[in-house]
Amino acid sequence: MAYNQYQQRPPNYVDQSVLINVFRRVDTDNSGVISDAELQQALSNGTWTPFNPVTVRAIISMFDRECKGGVNFTEFTGVWKYITDWQNIFRAYDRDNSGLIDKNELKQALSSFGYRLTDQFYEILIRKFDRQRKGQIAFDDFIQCCTVLQKLTDVFRRFDTDQDGWIHVSYEQYLSMVFNVV
Repeated sequence: MAYNQYQQRPPNYVDQSVLINVFRRVDTDNSGVISDAELQQALSNGTWTPFNPVTVRAIISMFDRECKGGVNFTEFTGVWKYITDWQNIFRAYDRDNSGLIDKNELKQALSSFGYRLTDQFYEILIRKFDRQRKGQIAFDDFIQCCTVLQKLTDVFRRFDTDQDGWIHVSYEQYLSMVFNVV
């Protein structure tokens, strides 16, 4: 859809020529496909540390429709929107603009997503996803935390047939559930 000077652009609109230029800069080997290593080099979590490679691989795998180990330009537009959406969510809950999400900010974010968890569990999440050991979670680790939690919730819901928050599973079913996520 073309836009003239009298039309308003939709929210989060990015001009295709801008995305093409970004794609070319990120595709350092000029293969036409951005690998996880190339994407990791291009992304910033705002803490001067490399973007979490586990998060990068997860993002690539979500958009790599042909299982080629990277994303072409069309798939990259989805990656761009996905990361931009996560940035907006992260910024909305990073109340002190520190570039990190603390336990209370994480609790506010996940509560708004519909999770009702104990303070003890939020401490577990912080310990699990705080790669820098600061008691807070950086942007890339926030994405990983939320996506892992969502995947685990989806698996749990398949077994919670009456939706009461309780399931009865065997040890092997439990292991299968967890290993399908991690």
